[in-house]
Amino acid sequence: MSRTATVDRQTGETTIKLSVNLDGTGEGKRSSGVGFLDHMLDLFAKHSLIDLDVTATGDLHVDDHHTTEDIGIALGTAVDQALGNRAGVCRYGHFTLPMDECLVTSAVDMGGRYAFEYHAPIAAHKIGTFDSELVEHFWQSFAANANCNLHVLLHHGRNAHHISECVFKSTARAIRMAIQSDPRSDAIPSTKGVL
Repeated sequence: MSRTATVDRQTGETTIKLSVNLDGTGEGKRSSGVGFLDHMLDLFAKHSLIDLDVTATGDLHVDDHHTTEDIGIALGTAVDQALGNRAGVCRYGHFTLPMDECLVTSAVDMGGRYAFEYHAPIAAHKIGTFDSELVEHFWQSFAANANCNLHVLLHHGRNAHHISECVFKSTARAIRMAIQSDPRSDAIPSTKGVL
């Protein structure tokens, strides 16, 4: 069965078309109008092996907030839809990723319930022109709409760009582990029989 989804999201602030293939190779094009976010989405696709196409227009004359938030919402929604009833997936994933001076652990439960714990502070307020606080906000928006538990922990790191990359890569790797097919079971991974 194909694990794909397309989300068209239109608000007074943004227009987004986003599609995913959970069984891809990390292909696709990202065009959000926010260069740094496109870079992070490229990393996400490459390390999750999710094919990801994103086209967005937003009120960038205000700032990058609404575009970043709404892409997080659309991506979470698409992953949730593509997972369906979650039968046959591993459900849980975790990854600790080093990048230069940074070390980040991400852990995820794609179990159909939302929880978010984020402990990866970035001292610098800006990464180029991008507000660094939007890294956390993107993942909060994703987790709430993917209906998953997501925990992110920065063990150590100083460089704002490196921390952001480390968070996106480690979370992508954790999601990749959680959504992969379980070779030993095609059942829904819960004693409740439903997620």
